[in-house]
Amino acid sequence: MDLKLSGAVALITGASRGIGLATAKAFAEEGCHLVISARTQSDLDASAAVLRETAASVTAVLADVTVPGQAQALVDAAVSAHGGIDVLINNVGGSAGGRRILDSTDEDWHRTLEVNLVQTVRMMRLAAPHMAERKNASVVNISSISGWTPQLASTGQYGAAKAALIFDAELWALDLWSRRIRVNTVSPGSILVPGNGWDRYRTNEPAGYDDYVLNGFPMGRLGTAEEVADVIVFLSSPRAHWINGRNIPVDGLEQPYPAPGRRPY
Repeated sequence: MDLKLSGAVALITGASRGIGLATAKAFAEEGCHLVISARTQSDLDASAAVLRETAASVTAVLADVTVPGQAQALVDAAVSAHGGIDVLINNVGGSAGGRRILDSTDEDWHRTLEVNLVQTVRMMRLAAPHMAERKNASVVNISSISGWTPQLASTGQYGAAKAALIFDAELWALDLWSRRIRVNTVSPGSILVPGNGWDRYRTNEPAGYDDYVLNGFPMGRLGTAEEVADVIVFLSSPRAHWINGRNIPVDGLEQPYPAPGRRPY
């Protein structure tokens, strides 16, 4: 299927690894111009080198989007290179602090909300004037199934931040449609990426990992970054023009794990 994205300008935050990098690769395969960001120069350079093999062009910007000036510089770089932005993928996220409420601090909550929710709003606010009236302007925000189902491996502050992204998707879509910008959310389940927490758990505690998969995954495995990326790219394309303000889970029917056993936290 031709997704009709060739020549589009896609800005992807947190694109040096995991879902972000897989998403950038998927856009590259569609012939998009890429603008990618990351916080570590070496990771950014390595990702850009890989992406340049297939992308129409790659602009790599060292940026921490939780810093307003750096977020602005990222958007400015995209506009300077291409004159506008067709697709914005807000992939940056994370969690600070302990899993239990008594182990977390005010700063943990502020930091987690900033890195998931506040910077996403900031990026949309900065990018929207340069996306308005483009042929197929689309924002996809990356949430998580933790945004509606408590996960023992997650934190309350992370779940609250991701829930906010899901809750506000329709409101933001209604608000930005006056500029002809669609807004959707993708919520991955547990994703196995080389070197991430699930991969380390699988290596260090194979019995616990196998038990977790057996009890929590009807399809018999965790998901891959590429499977999430495929959904993100489709949602961003003209083929998904009638999908707006919605949250799309990509979780393989993942079930809340009932047993209290070991977890990769």
